[in-house]
Amino acid sequence: MKTAMIWGANGGIGQALTTQLITEDWNVFATGRKVEELNDKATLTIQADVTNAFSVQDAILSAGYEVDEIDLWIYAAGDITSSSVEEMEPEKWQEILGANLTGAYLTTHFSLPLLAEDAYLIYLGAVSERLRLPGLSAYAAAKSGLEAFAEALRKEERKRRVMVVRPGAVATPFWDKVPMRLPKDAAPPEKVAKRILNAYLEGYTGVLDLT
Repeated sequence: MKTAMIWGANGGIGQALTTQLITEDWNVFATGRKVEELNDKATLTIQADVTNAFSVQDAILSAGYEVDEIDLWIYAAGDITSSSVEEMEPEKWQEILGANLTGAYLTTHFSLPLLAEDAYLIYLGAVSERLRLPGLSAYAAAKSGLEAFAEALRKEERKRRVMVVRPGAVATPFWDKVPMRLPKDAAPPEKVAKRILNAYLEGYTGVLDLT
């Protein structure tokens, strides 16, 4: 039985990925700040703050007690805010970059020793060039940086496959945090999860644009 570890499993897409993998008989280690709702939906739930190095290390240690290696590793954590550069407090800027970019580094850095030699790493990105809008500077900058980070990682970890997913508009609670309407054609998270896992099965690497 293969094992997946999903960071940000309590989010819309993270939950959908957890559910689908469990139905396909995977071991799924679901991590997030609030994982109580996932206790009966995953093999193991681990509370973790992706922006805190000690918390991430503890999560990896918990996973290492259960398995020798991780086959599929997914970073689905993230956050968004809408605030102009003039009005945004530095703490909020750091919070958004932390959830979307610094957290990706921390979880990757501490996870690498536990990953299988041919492990697959997936990062949930965004169509960042379409998000260079008033109020979204932090989010757009973080997601652009995430793609650069993943591309460099792919060249460093040549035996492992690395993919960044650009899902487009997805019907998740993210939209409650921005002053924009949810597009009528927004995809349900279950559909996005299925397409991500299909790309995994096909061995896709690089940037996967689902728009």
